[in-house]
Amino acid sequence: MFKTKRRLSLFAINCGICLLFVLCVFFIPNVSLQFFAICTAIVFVLLQLCSDGVYNWLVKRLEQKALYTNETQLLTNFTEKLRFCYSLDDFFEIVGSILEVSGDCSVLYIDRNKNYVIYNSPDRLTCSPETMRVLDLNFSEVNTDGIYFIDKEFGLTSDYRNSRGFFLVLGKMHFYVFCKYTHLFDKLIYDSLFEEFNRFREREKIISSLSEIAQLSKEWSLLADIQKSFLPQKMPDIPKLDLAAYFRPLVNVSGDYYTVLPFDEHKTLLMLGDVSGKGLAAALVMGLVMNTVKIVEDKEDLASVVKAVDRAIKNMHLQDKYTVLFIGIVDTENMTIRYVNASMSDPIIVTRAPDGYKIKPLTSNCSLVGIIELDDIVPAEQRLFKGDLILMASDGVSEVMDKDGVELGNTELYLDTIKNGARKSAEEFVNDIANLVLTYNGDKKLRDDVTMLVAKVEG
Repeated sequence: MFKTKRRLSLFAINCGICLLFVLCVFFIPNVSLQFFAICTAIVFVLLQLCSDGVYNWLVKRLEQKALYTNETQLLTNFTEKLRFCYSLDDFFEIVGSILEVSGDCSVLYIDRNKNYVIYNSPDRLTCSPETMRVLDLNFSEVNTDGIYFIDKEFGLTSDYRNSRGFFLVLGKMHFYVFCKYTHLFDKLIYDSLFEEFNRFREREKIISSLSEIAQLSKEWSLLADIQKSFLPQKMPDIPKLDLAAYFRPLVNVSGDYYTVLPFDEHKTLLMLGDVSGKGLAAALVMGLVMNTVKIVEDKEDLASVVKAVDRAIKNMHLQDKYTVLFIGIVDTENMTIRYVNASMSDPIIVTRAPDGYKIKPLTSNCSLVGIIELDDIVPAEQRLFKGDLILMASDGVSEVMDKDGVELGNTELYLDTIKNGARKSAEEFVNDIANLVLTYNGDKKLRDDVTMLVAKVEG
């Protein structure tokens, strides 16, 4: 339906251009042949350029109308909700609320590898042994991934007008939707539906693996221990660099992460980041980021490291998962820090000044990682001096609130604590900030993970 309307729109636009062109030819005054040819050519080009814009606008409108009106809107809503499903429970919920309740459809979800019904609608059609027998007979050996249409006798049909249902095949997984008005769905929706179903299956398998670990251990502590194993167990001993870290997850598992990787006696890579969201999915992405950075060969090419992390997250197709991160290389020989700040809000350098200490922000020079297209990444560089202190912190530090809802990062108290602690060791400084966060929060439960990494240049 959408494709037919698009062809008709293109035909109508082209006819309109021809008509306007003919009218221009007839109404141009009698002038020289050369001037006439130039004028008509200009008019034709302008009309053609305008037609491209009109055509693209019409196609977009037609696509929106095809996907978000009439019966097709049901499958569009289901597809959009599918993007945020991470477990079978999430999937069953949208099957029930959208396909069954709103769409009056019957649904079967079968693992053909085990001949096991994962889900079936509570109605006569999908609970009938005869239905299962016919489907087994007709489709049990269908292994080619794609979408197939079925008629009222549960046989394959190539005549879309006679279809009374469809099913998705992904490996040995078959997802059947029986719907009397299947022929009213615009075919445009099926490609995106299949793509999102594929992504959901990948997410569900990954999350299930982590859930199995937690289930076998009878508690989340095993998963938390596995996650903590990604983090440095102790700070490395690096000449001219005093290091300390603080990690307090909101729950057992966290989306915060940090690492310290020395290249040689002069150069050290520092990284701290925060994955969007909480729970298993965030922990999974956290582990992926840490592992990706670990296996990148040329870690001094910071732009390539960030791009590798970006690709790894996008390849998981988790849809709403991304990370902010700060990654930098401290060079104590040349006294510089070269860095990429991918939308972290808090990294700073605290440096001595004639009138005390001042704060220099390490401003963002890269967008969110893992969810949008990255522009060219150009690392920035700052000069370092003996006694400088580099603070990297997740937003759980600056965004902690007091009883009046004022964030700590917006107070003079926070800035004064940073400046007053800058002369101390890295460990003492971290403890001062951690104690401030807990005191400022009062007796309330923390709302976010609290993670810090501090490096002090000893010169």
